[in-house]
Amino acid sequence: MDRGKSEEFFDVVDEEDQVIDQVARSEVHRRKLRHRAVHVFLFRPDACLLIHKRSDTKEEFPSVWTSSCSGHVSAGEDYDATAVRELCEELGVDSAVQRLQKFTACDDTSQEFTVLYGCSSDAVVTPDPEEIAAVQWLPVTRIQDWMTRSPHDFSPAFCLLFRWFMQNLRTPESR
Repeated sequence: MDRGKSEEFFDVVDEEDQVIDQVARSEVHRRKLRHRAVHVFLFRPDACLLIHKRSDTKEEFPSVWTSSCSGHVSAGEDYDATAVRELCEELGVDSAVQRLQKFTACDDTSQEFTVLYGCSSDAVVTPDPEEIAAVQWLPVTRIQDWMTRSPHDFSPAFCLLFRWFMQNLRTPESR
């Protein structure tokens, strides 16, 4: 397999999330093949969640709001390492993360098996301008109200993950 220098490769997985091939990013997306991704919800100690507006140059869902950070799992990489890497690359935050839930690949996740992580940090974030157009720290109740009023302001994956979070892990302080 010829791996060009510029294109990233992903593990293509079956319905059980078992690796069956390694394929170039463009092919994975063009053919809508199952692959892997992570999302991280970064909280401040005051319980506000960081959300970011995707750059208008993003291939999928440009200019919509989504998780604090997210990214594809590269070929041969695991979910946990990807979450830490994405947090550092996209936000400049070096923090431990906690695995919260794994979601099956579906249309809302763009055929990505997705693992959601959470972490808390008071570090200053330095968003990657190629990935992130804007950031906001908001209480989860404000995000929930906004999502109810204008669901298309958010990526489908974030809507799925955030709704799960609100139903399953919402802390007493955020109620």
